[in-house]
Amino acid sequence: MPLMTSDHTAVPERVYPATATGERQALEQWLEFHRATLAAKCAGLTDEQLRTASVPPSDLNLLGLVRHMAEVERGWFRKVLAGEEAEWLYADDKDDDRDMHPTGEDTYAEAYATWQAEVAHARTLAAGRALDDLGAGSHHRTGDLINLRWIYLHMIEEYARHNGHADLLRERIDGSTGA
Repeated sequence: MPLMTSDHTAVPERVYPATATGERQALEQWLEFHRATLAAKCAGLTDEQLRTASVPPSDLNLLGLVRHMAEVERGWFRKVLAGEEAEWLYADDKDDDRDMHPTGEDTYAEAYATWQAEVAHARTLAAGRALDDLGAGSHHRTGDLINLRWIYLHMIEEYARHNGHADLLRERIDGSTGA
């Protein structure tokens, strides 16, 4: 039986990456594995639990992580890889890190749908490119052009780091470990 979110959305199945495969397939499989891991960490929780900053004094929360990863997907694939002029989804003039600061009105259903739309668009943008293809945009700090391989590696690192946070948050919320 698949994992379900609190709004009864099926969580993507976590498929362990193949152990003997080519570079691109390995990168894509590890990225998909980590995307599914974050969704699994959020499965079955209420919006209130997902907004809970459960490791004081940090205000880090699972809903904020999902919103943050929507922004990260958007930034690296739309802005850097494709060179799109995409506005940020959550940041505003008052709070550059608004993705990490959901309010009582912000829901997981909206955040999850937004995140999954960004993931789908990222897959589409990457599909027609080789790993060595440089993006049309540049790194926001260095101005360097970046190839798809670097973006995949960075995305795996970004998800892995935040999935570690999600492990701690989830365990603190309801004692759930693993996945």
